[in-house]
Amino acid sequence: MTGTWEAVAAQKRQDLLNSIPEEWRIPSHLLPPESRDDVTGFPESSGWFTQEELDITNSTALELLPRLAGGDLKSETVTRAFCKRAAAAHQLTNCLSETCFDRALETAKSLDERLAQGLGPIGPLHGLPISLKDNFNLRGLDSTVGFTSHVGDPAQYDAELVNVLLKAGAVAYVKTNVPTAMMIAESVNNTTGRTVNPLNRKLTSGGSSGGEAALIAFKGSPWGVGTDIGGSLRIPAACTGIFTLRPSAGRFPTLGCRSGLPGQEAVQSVNGPLTRSLADLEHYSKTVIDSEPWHGDPRCLPIPWRTVALPPRLKIAILWHDGVVLPTPPVTRALRHTADKLKAAGHELIDWSPDGHGQGLQLLGRMFVADGGESVKRVLEKTGEPLRPEMAAYGEAPELRGYEYWQLHLERQEFQKQYLDRWKQAGIDAILAPVTPFSSVEHGKFKHVGYTGVYNVLDYAAMAFPSGLTVDRAIDVLPGDAPQPLSDVDRVIRSEYNAEAVHGMPINLQLVSQRLEEEKCIEMCKAVLKALD
Repeated sequence: MTGTWEAVAAQKRQDLLNSIPEEWRIPSHLLPPESRDDVTGFPESSGWFTQEELDITNSTALELLPRLAGGDLKSETVTRAFCKRAAAAHQLTNCLSETCFDRALETAKSLDERLAQGLGPIGPLHGLPISLKDNFNLRGLDSTVGFTSHVGDPAQYDAELVNVLLKAGAVAYVKTNVPTAMMIAESVNNTTGRTVNPLNRKLTSGGSSGGEAALIAFKGSPWGVGTDIGGSLRIPAACTGIFTLRPSAGRFPTLGCRSGLPGQEAVQSVNGPLTRSLADLEHYSKTVIDSEPWHGDPRCLPIPWRTVALPPRLKIAILWHDGVVLPTPPVTRALRHTADKLKAAGHELIDWSPDGHGQGLQLLGRMFVADGGESVKRVLEKTGEPLRPEMAAYGEAPELRGYEYWQLHLERQEFQKQYLDRWKQAGIDAILAPVTPFSSVEHGKFKHVGYTGVYNVLDYAAMAFPSGLTVDRAIDVLPGDAPQPLSDVDRVIRSEYNAEAVHGMPINLQLVSQRLEEEKCIEMCKAVLKALD
C-alpha cells in the first residue's frame, strides 16, 4: 500500500468495481437515472435478468434450501444468480466492500459434484450463498472496516462464524460496506464511500451493517450476517424494513473478526442474521447454535437451541419514548397501531417508564471513547486519513485512567441491576419500543442511538421487525401541540424531520426480551406479527 490515503481509497474502489465481471455490469442504457430514488424494482423492470434468475433471487432461504439439498436446483445456478444481483446492487447503492465471485462459483460447483456422486448434502445450508459484513475475516480478502490503512492487508484465516457457515454448506461470495470503525449509524467511510438505501437512494440504509441491509433489501442476498455494538444490526434493518436479531453475548461465535475498537469489551459486539423473513432468521439462528460453536469459540456459551412455549397472554411493556428523544410521527403511529392490535388480541399491555435510559446512553458513549479515541486515531495516522466529522467525539475525549475505567464498569453493573429489578417487579415478558426515532432519514442526518444502545449495555436479546406500515406524508406530520423537546438533540431532530422525504418508507419496531432469551424473543415476535396480521 503506497501513496496518499486518497489514492489508496480511490484504487480500492476501482479494484472493487474491476472485480465485477463484464457480464454483470449493468449496460449503460439500462442504468436508472440518478433521480430514481427506489431501485428495488430494477431487476424486474430492466429486462436484464432472466426469469430463472428472478425466481431464484426473489425466493427466501427456506424456499431455496430444500431444492438445493434435493438437487432440484444447482448451487452453481443459485450462486451465479445472487452474484449477478449483488453486483447490480453494488452498482446502484455502493453496498459491497469485497467480492470473491470466482471462489464462490468453484465452491458451488464442488457442492453440486458432491450431490452428483450420491454423497448427499454437506450440511443444513448446503449450496446457499450468504453475505457477510466487512469485518468478518474471509481468507484472502481485506477487512478494512472503512480504514484506508487496512487496505491491502488480506485476512490469513476465516472467522469462526465463517468456519461454522462453510462447514454447514453455505457459499461465501461478497462482503458488505460499513462506516469507519463500524462506529457511525450510517454506512459511510473514506475508503469505499457511502452506501445508499435501495428503497430511496436519498436516504441512509443505516449503520454499521448498512451494506448488508441494502444488499438484502435489494434481494442481492438471500440472507446475511452483521454485527451490533450499539444498534448496528437493528438500525439498518429498520431503515430497510427487514428482520434482525441482536443476541446476547455468547450465543453466536465472534472469534476471528476484525474490530473497529479492538480490546474494547465494556460493551461487547455481537453478530446476528439479517433476513427478509422471520422464518429465515429463526432457521439461521438454530443452525448456528446447533453446530455447538462453543467448541470453536471459547467465549460462546454452551446453551443449545431451546423450544419455548409462550403463555397465551403476554405481558408487554410499551416504551413510548426514551426520555431523550421523541420518535418521529410515523414511528409513534406504528407503535400505537401495534399496541392496539396486541391489546385486541388479548395481550396485557403496560406503559414502560424511560427511567435510566439517558444514563444508559451516556454509559455507552463513555465506554466507546474510554481510550481517548486512541484505537481510531492510531489507525488513521498510518495513512494520514482524517477523522470523519461523525466521529468527532473520538478526537475530543480524554483517555480514562485504569481506576476511572473500573468505576465505569461498576456504574454499568449498577445500571444493569436496577433495570433487571424493574423488569422483574413489573413481571413483563417483553418491551415493545422504537428502533430509532426514524423510519429512515436523509444522508448525514441520523442522530440518536439511544433506543438500541441501552439494550447493548444491558446485553438483552432484541429484534427489529417490520410493523407492516409505511410512512404517509399526509398524516405523519408533527402535531401543532407537540410537547416541548426533551433535549437539544430532540429539538434538532424535530427541526429536520421531513415527512415528504421519507414518504412510503417501511416502519420497523423493536421487541426486547431478557438476556439470553433469543428463542423467546423470536417466538414473541411471531405472536406480534400474528396480532398485526
